[in-house]
Amino acid sequence: MNVSRSRSDLWMQQPPQLDYCRKHLPPAAGFLPIPPNTERKVGGLRPGGARCSEEPKSRTRDDMSAVMITRKVRKWEKLPGKNTFCCDGRVMMARQKGVFYLTMFLIIGTCSLFFAFECPYLAVHLSPAIPVFAALLFLFVMAMLLRTSFSDPGVLPRALPEEASFIEMEIEAANVNVPAGQRPPPRIRNVQINNQIVKLKYCYTCKIFRPPRASHCSICDNCVDRFDHHCPWVGNCVGKRNYRYFYLFTMSLSLLTIYIFTFDIVHVVMRSVDNGFLNTLKETPGTVLELLVCFFTLWSVVGLTGFHTYLISLNQTTNEDIKGSWSGKNRVQNPYSHKNIIKNCCEVLCGPTYPSVLDRRGLMLEDISPSVTPAAPSSSNPTPQTTKTTAPLIPNEHTPDDTHKSIAASAEESPSPREERSPVSKVPPLASPETDAETSLAKDKAH
Repeated sequence: MNVSRSRSDLWMQQPPQLDYCRKHLPPAAGFLPIPPNTERKVGGLRPGGARCSEEPKSRTRDDMSAVMITRKVRKWEKLPGKNTFCCDGRVMMARQKGVFYLTMFLIIGTCSLFFAFECPYLAVHLSPAIPVFAALLFLFVMAMLLRTSFSDPGVLPRALPEEASFIEMEIEAANVNVPAGQRPPPRIRNVQINNQIVKLKYCYTCKIFRPPRASHCSICDNCVDRFDHHCPWVGNCVGKRNYRYFYLFTMSLSLLTIYIFTFDIVHVVMRSVDNGFLNTLKETPGTVLELLVCFFTLWSVVGLTGFHTYLISLNQTTNEDIKGSWSGKNRVQNPYSHKNIIKNCCEVLCGPTYPSVLDRRGLMLEDISPSVTPAAPSSSNPTPQTTKTTAPLIPNEHTPDDTHKSIAASAEESPSPREERSPVSKVPPLASPETDAETSLAKDKAH
């Protein structure tokens, strides 16, 4: 018999404890034959006897579902505030548009009555240029109204979270020396414009220091540059970018109202010469309705136009006039006025058109990936885990010989769970010399 056996013979040799397990133990569901070059996932042995202490790097379904999914959206879809957008962000208005629809109805309705009842008679008896001029004036009024209502008044973008945190850090650093019981100073910064100190106030909603002449509109919930007022009749704020269109709208509407009111009176007078005044009113109910509408709207529209003409001549806004920012009581002069009516009017009405800083139709990325929560591993596909055991798993026939040695050694070292420990003998208490003598005498007597 050849004593020296090859490694292949040692590989095929089966240890006696494995044969015993195969005969007397039921087969385990998880112990399947594993090729020699593969690694066990749970606390097993690699080929060579090394233990697996790391999880295998494999991508699961949760990892695949956690991939970020983004899509491109327009910036107007994510803009804060209380504005509404139409036509893919080209039209910008306030949410409260009921009064704006009333303005449209009054203008269109009154002009329709004028073209239906007055223009046919006046074009024949006076001049055909009357309806032509009225049509041009009506188109100009509608154009200025829509331009004022649908344009960006000069909304300032809100600060990003990083910018807001940076501004807060600057403010906190400036208020370090304030005592604990004292109220911190107001958040104001001073700038100098034309040798005049102007205060820049901090907006707690937009998290920015507003530029000069800017204010926060409570209805639209936005900061507007050179804020004049919020006009419900046009359904929008009036600010730096649409103030000239608002003024042209009020002026042209005043002219249109005066024009219609004047020729309504002319129409009634010309017809009353032949038919009488009362009969004329009965024959032309549309004219009577136009006279009533124009009479009640004339004073308000003309008065509003005159008030804004006064403000333009001073290069002042409605908001500044209400607050009395540059009134003579405070002895503070308006740093924006040129001290000349013509120059002030040219700056407000003929100045450059400022671009919008919102970039409403710009593209941005939006994260639409669903929130992934770690789920418990299912029974069908358990998640691989790392365990540390003192005894290895039962090997198969592909286990190498050095593995057998480790199995035998571990079997000898680790006792079987079924084995019972021998009871520990109790140590008797220490005896005294008297008890020892008595026990010895008792033994002698018995002997």
